[in-house]
Amino acid sequence: MNSLRLRGGRRLKGQVEISGSKNATLPIMAASLMSMGEVVLSGVPDLEDINVMSMALEILGAKVKREASVLVIDARTINNYELPESISRKMRASNLVMGALLGRFQRARVAYPGGCAIGVRPMDLHLKGLRNLGYELTEEYGFMEGKAQGIMGKEILLDFPSVGATENIIMAAALTPGITTIRNAAREPEITDLQNFLNGMGARITGAGLDTVHIEGVERLNGVEYRVIPDRIEAGTFMVAAAISRGEVFLENVVLEHLQPLIAKLREIGVDVIPKSSGVRVIGNHKYRPTDIKTMPYPGFPTDMQPQMMALFAAIPGTSIIVETIFENRYMHVQELRRMGADIKLEGRIAIVKGKTALEGATVEATDLRAGAALILAALFAHEETIISKVEHIDRGYEKIHEKLEKLGADIRRV
Repeated sequence: MNSLRLRGGRRLKGQVEISGSKNATLPIMAASLMSMGEVVLSGVPDLEDINVMSMALEILGAKVKREASVLVIDARTINNYELPESISRKMRASNLVMGALLGRFQRARVAYPGGCAIGVRPMDLHLKGLRNLGYELTEEYGFMEGKAQGIMGKEILLDFPSVGATENIIMAAALTPGITTIRNAAREPEITDLQNFLNGMGARITGAGLDTVHIEGVERLNGVEYRVIPDRIEAGTFMVAAAISRGEVFLENVVLEHLQPLIAKLREIGVDVIPKSSGVRVIGNHKYRPTDIKTMPYPGFPTDMQPQMMALFAAIPGTSIIVETIFENRYMHVQELRRMGADIKLEGRIAIVKGKTALEGATVEATDLRAGAALILAALFAHEETIISKVEHIDRGYEKIHEKLEKLGADIRRV
């Protein structure tokens, strides 16, 4: 099994290019199932989750071809609307084919998804929204099965601004007759990217990025060439890497608007964040101040950056507070950070972090994707060597992270 070995204490310096967004690419790949022409996606990251979604599309009958960062998908040959458990359990985003298949065939049978064990992520909101469109949905033997029963656009109010539910409903509604309005929709940039991609295929969608999205159903979606947005979580992780190593890193291929909640907190700590026309420069120092964060749906502070910020807080003398409101089990990295000497106390969904001037290298385990990123960041700051196992979790969401860090001067290798 692969591991990462890091020896901390080096100041990162240089330039890094941020890859395309995993969380934007996956729903776009699912939406390509509805296209009656060839889809060409550029800026696609080379990640395990992307490979799994490619396998899912191929199982459904699509043709998928990859050349470097370009993915070509031809879904005209699809002859199947069932995604088996063997593929669904490998990735949470497999549930996104539900809305796409219902839109394409008015039928779908999809096994419950897998993914990181960071908390309960029920499909209730997905199914409730799809039922409002007129789909009859049943759940049995680990599968969700749906078929059309007088489908028509409706007004749908989400109890919580769920990203996945918003994406699934948008996809199904794109080929559903009438006008669908989603209220209390999730506002993440990845949803705006999905809207822009679908509109490029001929859909009629407005409002993504706001809390109300309107979808006017069309009869057909065509092929399109499209470039996915940069990955804001990868960008955020490298910004924290620059900060925790007290280094200076220039990030290329970023959308600063997507990073504002993180930028505000880094500046509050005392990190210099300097926007440029072609990216952003992050400069660390040794005069940081502790602060607090509370994870919230976008445009609040992203839960996907909470573990990374905890690692940074552990390296800032003083007391910082984290409140996790999205996932109830997203503190699995705490025990691993404690192995490195971090002083972290948990009280329910609140983490109290008493930062130190030094952490120690240790043998730790990546329990999920972002937890793995947090351990890498802590290892950059720690004395001696840190060994991180189960890096397959990290591979799900970071493209060649060890190579990028090595180019910035980190003492890191994969074994």
